[in-house]
Amino acid sequence: MPNRLITLTTDFGTSDYFVGAMKGVIASIAPAARVLDITHEVAPYNILEGAFTISETAAYFPKGTIHVVVVDPGVGSERRALLAESAGQFFIAPDNGVLTLAFQNAPHPYKNRPPKVRVITNPKFALKDVSRTFHGRDIFAPAAGHLARGAKPAQFGKLISDYIRIEGAEPTELADNRWRGTIIKADRFGNLITNFHIDDFFAIKTNPFTMRAGSVVIRRLALTFSDAERGELAVIAGSSGYLEISANQASAARELGCGPGSPVELEIEVA
Repeated sequence: MPNRLITLTTDFGTSDYFVGAMKGVIASIAPAARVLDITHEVAPYNILEGAFTISETAAYFPKGTIHVVVVDPGVGSERRALLAESAGQFFIAPDNGVLTLAFQNAPHPYKNRPPKVRVITNPKFALKDVSRTFHGRDIFAPAAGHLARGAKPAQFGKLISDYIRIEGAEPTELADNRWRGTIIKADRFGNLITNFHIDDFFAIKTNPFTMRAGSVVIRRLALTFSDAERGELAVIAGSSGYLEISANQASAARELGCGPGSPVELEIEVA
């Protein structure tokens, strides 16, 4: 039985026709497919935020789900279109690194299995007329529809290993016990999600630390948002496992003047 579940993650928003057109293409090719929206509110052009979003949601979908991820500032250029198999699921996206974290954070038992990544080159699986500015409708959506209808991955194009990875997706060690990272996302509540994962920096649970964001230094670790005083800045291990800078019932993003792409530094005092 071919898979019938497709998710959509884009930076298109919902005020234009873009998402509707993609759904129309999928429905025309695979009318039995069920299409679910993850979000269309990824910050425009923010590939790292798109990578974080699909990484943190894909694992909760059933095996064989088809994830279409379109955050594509290079649309119409020489960048390639990809079909990937990873962690028992399928991903269709531009070759710009937006799948980096989904591959990197694959759950067990897929943790050390490399993804199978193909370039979509078979014109059979695209619309007849492909525009230079809307590959979401003309390439990615039809590819998802055909895959959901039963097309085999090998029919889409050849396997590659030189797909793009996001540089800076992981923290950089500056010195002993000191690292530079980046803010991946500012969520609706103003929490600043960093790329420091608690599994890699668990020492902050038992050792003094400083996290620098903008001109502010934070030394407070909170277990929950309400552990801190109202408006107090603290570091918390969020539901994604990444360390977040939060302000209880206030916006850390507004307080610090930081957002996606802003640098952060973490230093842990280890005896």
